[in-house]
Amino acid sequence: MSGAALGIDGAAHRGALAVGGVTVAVLACGIDRSYPASHQTLIQAIGQRGAVLAELPPGTSPTRFRFLARNRLIAALGLATVVVEAAGRSGSLVTARLAADLGRAVFAVPGPVTSRQSIGTNRLLCDGAIPAVDGPQVLAELGIEGPRPPEPGPDTPSAAARLDPYTVLVREALPTARSGRAAEVLALAAETGLAPPKVLASLGLLAAHGQAVRTGGGWALR
Repeated sequence: MSGAALGIDGAAHRGALAVGGVTVAVLACGIDRSYPASHQTLIQAIGQRGAVLAELPPGTSPTRFRFLARNRLIAALGLATVVVEAAGRSGSLVTARLAADLGRAVFAVPGPVTSRQSIGTNRLLCDGAIPAVDGPQVLAELGIEGPRPPEPGPDTPSAAARLDPYTVLVREALPTARSGRAAEVLALAAETGLAPPKVLASLGLLAAHGQAVRTGGGWALR
């Protein structure tokens, strides 16, 4: 869960989508607006694979105050807050403080003392935040057993190539965008024998990999 912003937010969402996980974006504007505009495709993929949330009415524009107000939702909805980078004054520090006030765990990634982007995280560590080393360590601290990634080797496929069999099945059922046709979710479900939610999850993963695109009221292979 994050705010769909540029930088760490976008990387967190893309990482979750790339491994078939569920991710949630909390917007600082109306649900009908994609901000930043360059993340429109990403936000659409998040909506297909997880959820896009906003407490503001449709048409509302983002403002500095609304970003800070939005952070309290991110802090409250998560089991924990992980701050990867933060300057001395950063909205991420606001989220971390709100999470701590709510009794949530706060993690921080240590950084070089010479980096401006690590001033905030190092300060959080001094204040008692839990050092974040990697994903499995964070899950272990929370008492959650996560999936173990395969050991790297000469024949290990890239992240983009590691698609589960259901997603491969949906991909093979998609018409090409060049054909001018598009397949609806229910039609794909009937053709593949998968439940519509599973089809949606696979389409979100394919969209995150840049292999599928929504067009003409349906989906097609990019």
